[in-house]
Amino acid sequence: MPTISRKGLEMPESPIRKLVPFAELAKKKGHKVYHLNIGQPDIKTPQVALDAVKNANIEVLEYSHSAGFESYREKLSQYYKNQNLPIDAQNIIITTGGSEALLFALGSTMDTDDEIIIPEPFYANYNGFSVASGVKIVPVISSIESGFALPPIEEFEKLITPKTKAILICNPGNPTGYLYSEGEINQLAEIVQKHDLFLIADEVYREFTYDGYQHHSVMNVAGLENHAIMIDSVSKRFSMCGARIGCIVSKNKDVMAAAMKFAQARLSPPTYAQIASEAALDTPQSYFDEVIKEYKERRDILVSELEKIEGVVVAVPKGAFYCIAKLPIASANDFAQWLLESFDLNGETVMVAPAAGFYSSPNVGLDEVRIAYVLKKEDLIKSVRILKEALAVYHQYSN
Repeated sequence: MPTISRKGLEMPESPIRKLVPFAELAKKKGHKVYHLNIGQPDIKTPQVALDAVKNANIEVLEYSHSAGFESYREKLSQYYKNQNLPIDAQNIIITTGGSEALLFALGSTMDTDDEIIIPEPFYANYNGFSVASGVKIVPVISSIESGFALPPIEEFEKLITPKTKAILICNPGNPTGYLYSEGEINQLAEIVQKHDLFLIADEVYREFTYDGYQHHSVMNVAGLENHAIMIDSVSKRFSMCGARIGCIVSKNKDVMAAAMKFAQARLSPPTYAQIASEAALDTPQSYFDEVIKEYKERRDILVSELEKIEGVVVAVPKGAFYCIAKLPIASANDFAQWLLESFDLNGETVMVAPAAGFYSSPNVGLDEVRIAYVLKKEDLIKSVRILKEALAVYHQYSN
């Protein structure tokens, strides 16, 4: 029998989606499942984007330019400039989601067996993208006790080898909700300049910041033009996860020329999704104001309710719509599966994402879960109540 590739064997499961079969079985039993495991917003997609697709008068669904519609890139450039980011259309390549942008970034900057330093916990698919690209992740661990703040720069320098090509951050962070300060971004800028590395920043949650904190982009750091690569997406900003439109952004002409070859190899990004994404840029600021107000209220309720559960530790997120909670259990993976297989409260249960899958270091985060606060406030309250009751039962069950 033919064997699959080493990459196929090493490709990690998604901690977000691997428990889906158990959730499906729970639903077949008639249980309601509250999905705290996945960052699928319930916020309505801007009507202007939906209308643009409905009203598109297309007789031949053609390829677009491999870099994406010029009109979209020009409009996106203006959107960035309105946010004080000096980005021109030629600095942008439209991709099939932020995921493809990350793959383009890795493929354009790294060779097989090169190393990339990533503060962990990190977005789980970074593991998969790195395996697919033949790149080794070198983790630097941040902790829940520090609120997942950037580890000391000295910790990064200890890990740099001749194989190191880049540092990758997510800002604001998935799964932690951590928002990097201007000082932390500047520290990272200094280290990549000193060691001639790339700084890849996944900034897809840029708009989602709370408590008066501001987002600081790598594209706004003077002197970092040849080092900075930004990853962006419409998925969460406009609640358009299914559009699968993102972009890779850099002022480094060599990086963009290499990324363009990858873009040409996959031909073009999807046409209708680009139409929707271009139109979405006309979404009024009032939309974002309401969305951010809603997410802040959800965050506050979630954190407040979690803190009422004995033994639970939660880091308060400053951005995005995720948090990590440390539970008084030995294995979050076993607990998450048990929640779906064996527990319900009045016919309802919850689905969480075990946080160990957001680390590449072994045996770290085993008692942590990632929670996405993308549900209505009343559903979040119900979910945490179920979680509290489940922990009490689980302690008896596991003992």
